[in-house]
Parts: sequence; structure tokens; C-alpha cells
Amino acid sequence: MLTVDQARDQAAAIVAAARAAGADAADALVAADRSLDVSVRLGALEDVGRSESAELSLRVFCGKRSASVSSADFAPGALQALVERAVAMARAAPEDEWAGLAPVERLLNGAPPQLDLDDAAEPEPASLKARALAAEEAARAVPGVTNSEGASASAHRGIVALATSHGFAGGYASTTHGLSASVLAGETGAMERDYAYATARHLKHLEAPEAIGARAGERAAARANPGRLESGALPVVFDPRIGGSLLGHLLGAISGQAIARKTSFLQDALGTAIFAPSVTIHDDPHRPHGLRSRPFDGEGLAVSPVEIVRAGVLETWLLDSASARQLGLAPTGHAARGGAGVGVAPSNLYMAAGNVPPETLIGEIARGVYVTELIGMGVNGVTGDYSRGAAGFLIEDGQITRPVSEFTIAGNLRDMFLALTPASDLEFRYGINVPTLRIDGLTVASG
Repeated sequence: MLTVDQARDQAAAIVAAARAAGADAADALVAADRSLDVSVRLGALEDVGRSESAELSLRVFCGKRSASVSSADFAPGALQALVERAVAMARAAPEDEWAGLAPVERLLNGAPPQLDLDDAAEPEPASLKARALAAEEAARAVPGVTNSEGASASAHRGIVALATSHGFAGGYASTTHGLSASVLAGETGAMERDYAYATARHLKHLEAPEAIGARAGERAAARANPGRLESGALPVVFDPRIGGSLLGHLLGAISGQAIARKTSFLQDALGTAIFAPSVTIHDDPHRPHGLRSRPFDGEGLAVSPVEIVRAGVLETWLLDSASARQLGLAPTGHAARGGAGVGVAPSNLYMAAGNVPPETLIGEIARGVYVTELIGMGVNGVTGDYSRGAAGFLIEDGQITRPVSEFTIAGNLRDMFLALTPASDLEFRYGINVPTLRIDGLTVASG
């Protein structure tokens, strides 16, 4: 596997080759990774997988014309052919007045922030197997669990390096350790499945297998023998593990590309209240050992913590350099490389905790539904219309009672955001984190 220095040197070399081949400007990303995965089922080893890969993505500019290419072949002849092909493609491409590298004055200079993303631990298959077995055993020990889909443990190390023709070259390494379990409860023909998982940059921060397994088992057992809901307008409470999907819809609506193309239901919302004053949403790329922490963005720009929503008011779009130029604004440090292209993505995104405990948020509901699973993707990013299949639990007289399934929840994201109330139970478990969320007046329809 490449080292950070080797990846950075390779990115810089391909940029220099592109300039020598006639490109006016270029940038290149080298990404390499190594993974080990072990899965078990019913107490026996099921699979061991090991992989290692590397890919180079090159973007070249000839005036206002550009092209992007990528390859996993690092042989010198293949790289030279890649450069020549990219330059030829750029010369034949249509002009784009917004094309170009990131502003040179915004590039990260000096030492990058120390984010503690790289764990020296390299687990062996035997230790991963032991963790997976322990998680599955704890899940199967929960009363009511009748079968298992298995458990898996993984270890991953990745390298990212970026170089540009106007002076940036940087790279970093990161590790990810993961553990998951999935089990079923109930009898044949009426089984309900649920799961639990955890990820961490450092092995020492990974949750204990027994805790993950027990949570998976308890979730599955609680869902056994679900009933149906009657249709109507009800308060809906989103469990934190699926509530983050609402922020995913927000991100799509405030991306620079969507705003520039006028395809967002929040098109004219910058500087206005889109949530209640109790809602603040942060993006923090500098969180130590954060799952989405990064020292620079996909174009080499320095990154910093930002409040995307402050006291309910939308404060910023997410902008790469091209969409920023199109909108007459400055890039926000959210550029992300996806293959050979450039888009936008957040880092460690989270909604700040509210002031109300989840027990109080739920305790005020005479009749509602607590959602633990969302199904399908019935969301229109242009209109904000929202409709998704769901499963969860009935709320009666302030208490979570029996499981329910096969229903849909519907509304419009503009109205949903304004009606959203966060609880006080924020935990940092995922790339996007939210506390328990309550939205009143959603349409619930039985399937």
C-alpha cells in the first residue's frame, strides 16, 4: 500500500506531467486503501475478505475547457496515456466560464491540523473473528431472538493525497474500525429483523462487542409481532440513528450545484429561518478522530468549523469553487472528490442538542409514532415533498408501546423543518449525528 508521501508525490508528478502535455492547470487526487473484513453466522466463521486498491483521479484545464479522468493503473506508460487523453478531452470539451482550480489564496498553507485519524493498530483476522463472534453471541442471547443474519468486524486504512498546479500538495491517512450484528425475532413467516453497528477511527474507542450485540438483539425482539396504524395526522418522533437522514435532505437542498441550477426547494432561503430558533446545525471538520474529519477539502482549501444553521436561520450554502463562482460567492471548503468529478460534502455534521429530554418530548404525546426504520427514497429535492415507508412503535399517552410497521409518513420538508424539535440526547456515533427529533402534524398512512 502507498504511504502518504508516495501518494502525494504521485499526485504531484501526474499534475506536472499534465502541465508538460499542454494543460494550463491541473489537480490530481490519489486514494489508496487496505481493508480486512471477517463475518460470522450462528457461531461459525462465514467469510474473510482482504482487499487493497489505489486510484488516481486527474482533472485538467485548457483555458475554460476541462476534463476529468481516473485510473487504477499506475504504470508509467498508462499514466502518460491518461495525461494525454485528459488533455485531448479538455481541448474538445465545451467552454465553461466557471471552470478552474480553487482560489490560490484559500489553499491550506503550513502544517495541517492534527486530527488523530490514524490508528497504528492493525488487527489480525483472529481478533476480528473474536469480536464478531462476541457480538453475535450477545445478540442471540436476548430473549425473543430466533435467528441470526450474522455479525461482522472490519478494519480499514486509507490514504488521501491531493496536488494542484498552483502550489498545493498534501495528504493524510485515516483508519476505521467497524463492528455490526443483525438478528431476527419472531417465528418463521413473521420474523422481524434489526441491527446495531459502531465505527471508530481508533480501535480503543470502538464500543464493546457485547454492547453492540445486545442492542441488536433488543431492537429485534422489541419489533416482534407488529401491528398496523390507522391513518391520520400524528406527531412523529425520529430515533437518532435514522433522524440524520433529514439532514441529508437539507444538504442536498443547500449544495452549490442545486442552487446554481435552481433545483432546490430552499432556493431563496439563505439568511431566512428554515427551522425553529431551538435548532442549530454545525459542521466540524476538525473534530479529533472524527469519522469525517479532514485537514483540507477536495480542492486543497483550508477547512474550519461552521454553523450551517444558527438559531434556525440558514447561514451558508455548501460551495465548491465552480458553484461559488457561478453564484458570485466564496467557496466554503466543502468540495469533495467523487471519482474524477468534484461535488460537495459535509464533514462531521450534527444538530446541537435541544433543552428537552427525550422522555419529555415523547411524554407530551397522547398518540403518535416513534420511527426506527425508514424505507425507500420518496423525496423530491425540487419541491421538498417527502413520503417514505416506515416502521417503529406506537406512542400512547406519553409511552412507547407496541411495535407497528408497513406505514408511510408524508409531509413537505419546509414545513417539517419548521416544526422540528430536538431533544437533549445528542451522541456522536455516526458521520451525521442528531438527537431524538419530534415533528408534529405529519401524515401517517397505513400500508
